[in-house]
Amino acid sequence: MLLYHFGYGPYGPARRGKRLRPQMVMQIALTEGGQIDDALDAAAAIEIMHNYSLVHDDIEDRDELRHGRETLWTKYGIAQAINAGDAMCALSSVTLLRAAASHPGDRVVHMVQVLHDAHRVMCDGQSLDLQYESEPYVDLEAYDRMISYKTAALFQAACFLGALSAGCDDATIEEYGKLGAAYGMVFQIRDDVLGAWASADATGKIMGNDIARRKWTFPVVWAISQEPSPARDAIAEAYARGRTLDEREVERVIAALDDLKARDAALAAIARYQATIERYHGAALRDLLLSTITG
Repeated sequence: MLLYHFGYGPYGPARRGKRLRPQMVMQIALTEGGQIDDALDAAAAIEIMHNYSLVHDDIEDRDELRHGRETLWTKYGIAQAINAGDAMCALSSVTLLRAAASHPGDRVVHMVQVLHDAHRVMCDGQSLDLQYESEPYVDLEAYDRMISYKTAALFQAACFLGALSAGCDDATIEEYGKLGAAYGMVFQIRDDVLGAWASADATGKIMGNDIARRKWTFPVVWAISQEPSPARDAIAEAYARGRTLDEREVERVIAALDDLKARDAALAAIARYQATIERYHGAALRDLLLSTITG
């Protein structure tokens, strides 16, 4: 099942993706004078942890496709997919512990704590995400808290791990955490935009699924926070129904979002967080992250 998820062996070719989190680990380590070999265990660990979260997230969100392929639970069933996800979580920890071969013991303990603090916070964020599906209203503050837990925490952990891999001091580690947190907010808001407006070919997912399930994405939360209007009220009424929306209802919600220019509001929110990334001094990582925002 793990081979299938990653596209290895007979299930290839491998699904490469951007590997953003491990790239953040390695680029920061190199920028701060570390050696690439000293960052590889942390980079692999956080990528495995991320994939564990994807397996469980697909189950909880009932997503049948990821990168255009059947998700693990769709192919093997929920029970087996949970088991495979749990195995990835264990592998992530075991992989990170191998860093003891090149780092002092107290630093490795710090790395393990960083990884699993992010793991715990991710679970909090996913819990909020699921809870909000039955809420009649979610404001922007609650949305920001949810995505800072669900998405930004692991990007922040990647930056922490990169700095730790290079033996940085506490102040430098904290500064890198701000970079990761800002990028995580950008990543989720951009994902929300793609979920509403991008083609299925671009995302590899079933389009409109988040809106159909009444997910509180940035465009929806922002739109409902606006002054009453026919478009704003149409979205609020659809989300107040407390049930899955059908295809026609999803189309009406997207049309109302267009009327309110919710996509422009999301892009403005992205730009505010993007300023933190633009100030980062490491050109290789900065350019990579910015390319994922604008590309």
